[in-house]
Amino acid sequence: MCACQPPVRRFYQHSIAVRDGGSDRSIFIQMPTALSIPMNTKKYAWQFETEPEPFLDNRRMHCPRGKVLGGSSSINGMVYVRGHARDFDEWQQHGAENWDYSHCLPYFKKAETWSFGGNDYRGDTGPLAVNNGNNMRNPLYQAFVDAGTDAGYLATADYNAEQQEGFGPMHMTVKDGVRWSTANAYLKPALKRSNLTVVTHALVHKVLLEDKTVVGVRYERKGQVIDVRCGKEVILSAGSVGSPHILQLSGIGASTTLKEAGIEPVHELPGVGENLQDHLEFYFQFKCLKPISLNGKLDPLNKLWIGTRWILNKSGLGATNHFESCGFIRSKENLEWPDLQYHFLPAAMRYDGKEAFSGHGFQVHIGHNKPKSRGFVKVSSNDPHTAPKIQFNYLSHQEDIEGFRACVRLTREIINQPGLDEYRGDEIQPGLAIQTDEEIDQFVRSSVESAYHPSCSCKMGEDNMSVVNSETKVHGIEGLRVVDSSIFPTIPNGNLNSPTIMVAERASDIILAKELLKPSTAKVVTASDWQTSQRWQSPKR
Repeated sequence: MCACQPPVRRFYQHSIAVRDGGSDRSIFIQMPTALSIPMNTKKYAWQFETEPEPFLDNRRMHCPRGKVLGGSSSINGMVYVRGHARDFDEWQQHGAENWDYSHCLPYFKKAETWSFGGNDYRGDTGPLAVNNGNNMRNPLYQAFVDAGTDAGYLATADYNAEQQEGFGPMHMTVKDGVRWSTANAYLKPALKRSNLTVVTHALVHKVLLEDKTVVGVRYERKGQVIDVRCGKEVILSAGSVGSPHILQLSGIGASTTLKEAGIEPVHELPGVGENLQDHLEFYFQFKCLKPISLNGKLDPLNKLWIGTRWILNKSGLGATNHFESCGFIRSKENLEWPDLQYHFLPAAMRYDGKEAFSGHGFQVHIGHNKPKSRGFVKVSSNDPHTAPKIQFNYLSHQEDIEGFRACVRLTREIINQPGLDEYRGDEIQPGLAIQTDEEIDQFVRSSVESAYHPSCSCKMGEDNMSVVNSETKVHGIEGLRVVDSSIFPTIPNGNLNSPTIMVAERASDIILAKELLKPSTAKVVTASDWQTSQRWQSPKR
């Protein structure tokens, strides 16, 4: 081998996992209440920013992606939401054969251990621990649920089971008070295997191609560039920013995009990096009339006590993400399943953990979760150290704008129900001055934030913009698969950690040529299951 070429390592009958970040052992990652720290820390997360978003007053939006072991499951909010059953039926309609809900549900169950036991919808033997946190001990959680039912909406005991729509407890991926990331659930138990090597602090440059077959991966570690030759396949799981970027760096993508970045096209695949989707949200904040919110726990002494208690016995306020009640509703009458999602927080604060104001308060995170807007991830240089261009084109579709108008008006109606009367003070944000469509639109443009759910940039399907087929194989390339949230055809109504893990569970059986789990016949509740919607026929409306 020529001395100017990278050294070659060969692993046969062996798995090698390459990750640019390092260990996930930090207390700030493992302690659930510290969730705002890792996603805002360069050591733990890629601190990507979008291009100026033209429909959000040209703001650049924060787009952190997990860098350490466990990826984004080590920096996320630990909220466990599968999405509605119809979200996965929609995948099949987009060409992802046998990825409808009946085929996906068995893998949701396989992945989890639900703290209340298994049933037709929930698993009890999987690696991923799911529970209700501190079981809504703060009375504000139940007050929010009561306000939702007061407004004429449904209650749901388990939104991940038969009926997503409604108000109830929210679930989280926490085990014995510790963040239960994919590293804790899956990777660490596998590290004892003799045929697994994990390489950290290694930046992937590209996959290596001979003709249209992948033969390995090139990565850089401590200034040395190394080629790893594979015996069978390469599986990209770098997420909805990283996976399309690596494909493009490898010469796979739209030829015009590649040439503009100085990359020689190897395989024309125009869908790489396209179809990018995300959830937006904003905070509806209110003052609290009683001194029971978490705003009273944000001083240094209380934080020290919370952290000490967690270190000693993994309990208390340090052992929860604080999103312990929620709601899923429809923004308008003619929808088959919910498109709005609430996360309730018994505090008024920012996502970086700082107080929103002096005093007690509470807030709901609300977003329109079935956006029609589409964006892209585009390689900007042939240098793998240079971040790609990311643009979501948020709110470029009129239906998304109207969805956020509904967010404001329906949320006000819910919060002003009797269930919250003894706690509800003045509206802090948006503020009662925001009333007309134009005022709401301006507030949303200036105030919405990403919910950190980028997805769909290497979509699964069979049309000319699809990147992988239903077996997660990259179209036109031998020996290469993508398995992460980038292959979603459309974004589900909920947080993305759970469906991403489900995709990986099902893909692993496909890759290993195992017999797939039998489709489920469990019933699902949608709006068509009742003759007139409880909410939309409510006399309170």
